[in-house]
Amino acid sequence: MKTPNVTCRGVGKVFGKGELAVKALVDVDLDIMPGDFATLAGPSGSGKTTLLNMVGALDTPTSGEVTIEGQPLGKLNKSELSDLRLNRIGFVFQAYNLIPVLSARENIEFVMELQGIPANERKTRAQQVLAEVGLKGLDNRRPSELSGGQQQRVAIARALVSRPSIVLADEPTANLDSKTTSELVALMYRLNQELGITFLIGTHDPRVMEHSRRHIELLDGRIASDTKI
Repeated sequence: MKTPNVTCRGVGKVFGKGELAVKALVDVDLDIMPGDFATLAGPSGSGKTTLLNMVGALDTPTSGEVTIEGQPLGKLNKSELSDLRLNRIGFVFQAYNLIPVLSARENIEFVMELQGIPANERKTRAQQVLAEVGLKGLDNRRPSELSGGQQQRVAIARALVSRPSIVLADEPTANLDSKTTSELVALMYRLNQELGITFLIGTHDPRVMEHSRRHIELLDGRIASDTKI
C-alpha cells in the first residue's frame, strides 16, 4: 500500500469567537495519494483555500490533524515546518507571487538558494525547468515583461524546481484567458504524468476540472463528494 502524501483526520478550522465564529472547515477526512491529479472545488466560502493552507502548513487547524508523508504537522516546530514547505511542497498562487525585480530564472533560483544549492546547479536546474514549462530562452525577462500565462508558468516552474512530492495550486487559472488556461492545465497534467508529481488544485473553473482524475467537492466546510474519474 502506498503511503498518502497528505492525510487529514477530523480537520476543523474556526475563525473568530463566540457569535462571530465562522466554521471554515468541519471534520474533514481526506487522503491525497501519490500521483493524484485532484481538483478541490466548491462555491466561494466553501473552504477550498483554508484546506489548501492546512495541507500546505501555512495555517494550523483548530481541531484534528494534518499529516504530510507520515509527519504530523502539529508535532513539528516552526523551523521544521519551514523546511517541509521549502523541500516537500510546491505552491502556485492565483496572484503568481513573483518578485518583480528578479528575472524569471532568478525567481526560480531563489527557492534553491534558500535550500543551499550551489550557484552553478541552481542555474542549470532553473534553465531546465523553464524549458519543461515552455519558457526556454526567457530566462532573463522580469515578470513585467511576461504575459499572465508566462508568469504563471514561471510560478509553476518555481514550484517544481524544489522537486516536491506535492504541488498545491489555489485558483491558478483565475486571471487567465481560455486558451492560456487550456495550455496551463495541459502542462500541469503532463508534469503529473511524466514526473509523478501529485497535484491538488483549488478551483471553480470547469476547464480545469475537465482534466481532473479526482474531483473533491466542498460545501460549507465539509467534503460533500469525492469522486475518482
